[in-house]
Amino acid sequence: MKHTIGMWMYQNGGGDEIEKKMVSKLKERSIDVETGLNLRYAIAKNDKIMINNLVLNDLELFFSYNAGEQTQYQVYLYKVVDRLMPTINSYCAFELTEDKFQTSFALKNSGVPCTSFRLCHRDDARYLKNFIHDWHKMVYKPVDGWGGVGLTKIENEETLDVLMPFLNQAGLRFFYVEKFINYDNTDFRVDIVDGEFVSCYGRKAPKDSWKTNVTSGGSIFLREANDELIHTAKKAALATGLDIAGVDIIYDRDKEEYVVLEVNGIPAFATPAQEKMGLNFNDKKIEKIVNLIDRKVKEQ
Repeated sequence: MKHTIGMWMYQNGGGDEIEKKMVSKLKERSIDVETGLNLRYAIAKNDKIMINNLVLNDLELFFSYNAGEQTQYQVYLYKVVDRLMPTINSYCAFELTEDKFQTSFALKNSGVPCTSFRLCHRDDARYLKNFIHDWHKMVYKPVDGWGGVGLTKIENEETLDVLMPFLNQAGLRFFYVEKFINYDNTDFRVDIVDGEFVSCYGRKAPKDSWKTNVTSGGSIFLREANDELIHTAKKAALATGLDIAGVDIIYDRDKEEYVVLEVNGIPAFATPAQEKMGLNFNDKKIEKIVNLIDRKVKEQ
């Protein structure tokens, strides 16, 4: 029996070749793929969602894997498509992990070790001074930011006093802060697909910085995962409901334990340049995603 799914895959950094391999492997399992389905260009006609002449309602699954080109409209329709068919990741899990507070709250309530955090209304900003007194150092984070954009380390009350006017001018409704963890300015990115370990590599902050994000100047290096790291990453993926997860973990030198910083619902494959340096997990990840899609389609 033939099946048909939809796919929206990023094309830069080797994404186009990843897509070709995935489509080929799915075809071997009698699953056809409609590619390039950017919901940014979809329209709703009564009970149907359409892109050009393709009726998305007729698909059996939708695979969305493009973090860099998301628009509000695309995300809005993603929620609708999720009601029509299985999506990877599910909209619920995607929405959760797009929000740093919601993610941390879910992790804490599932017993996953993560950073201490606080959320307060902007009218209660006076509590931020209590937090800095308790923690000595903390990090302000936009709940919906990515790539390290907007992250600000607050090392004392004076730094907070300087920052507050800018936060107030931004018109934010609430403030989210995390305790700053004493770590070695490196992290672990652990990829999980369908509850199974795929890969691990490290990221290192540039000199005189503490942000490991590649978009903030961080660099990638080869790094092995141990059993504790893998167990923690699997628990984080399960707690957030992600089929595909990239779990960022650091080692807390004060508590001597691994701590989850973030959970990413669209963790990138290795780029061609990264493959040359030894990151060779792409084929394994493709195979596990194909298995996941195959299972979900046939469960229908």
